[in-house]
Amino acid sequence: MVWFHWLHRFIRKHTTPIAEPRAEFFRRRLSFVYMIIAWNAFGVVCYYIYQGKRSAAEVLGYNINENNETPAQQWSKTLGIKKATVYRVEGFNVKRYEINNNDSDSQIKTNGETISDSNGAVN
Repeated sequence: MVWFHWLHRFIRKHTTPIAEPRAEFFRRRLSFVYMIIAWNAFGVVCYYIYQGKRSAAEVLGYNINENNETPAQQWSKTLGIKKATVYRVEGFNVKRYEINNNDSDSQIKTNGETISDSNGAVN
């Protein structure tokens, strides 16, 4: 509150004090409204998770992955990395593969076989 001392002085100078019972009444009312809004928001989040709609972008209809690229491909293109080695961890399994970002094609090499598509999509 040290930084907002000027704001505190301004408010105290230009407003009249509120009676304590009235302030308590509005504090209780606002806390009740906050509780209702927070409980409903929690319910909506639980409903969407239960329905399998975990991504807000998908629920709202935004197409965030137009080329069906993996997140590793997207980040390597964003960072401008031409050749990247990716370690993918799923549970106790670790998989290693390479990404080659060329100007025309995007390729993924997995255990010696290459999967490529002209759009950069991986099948």
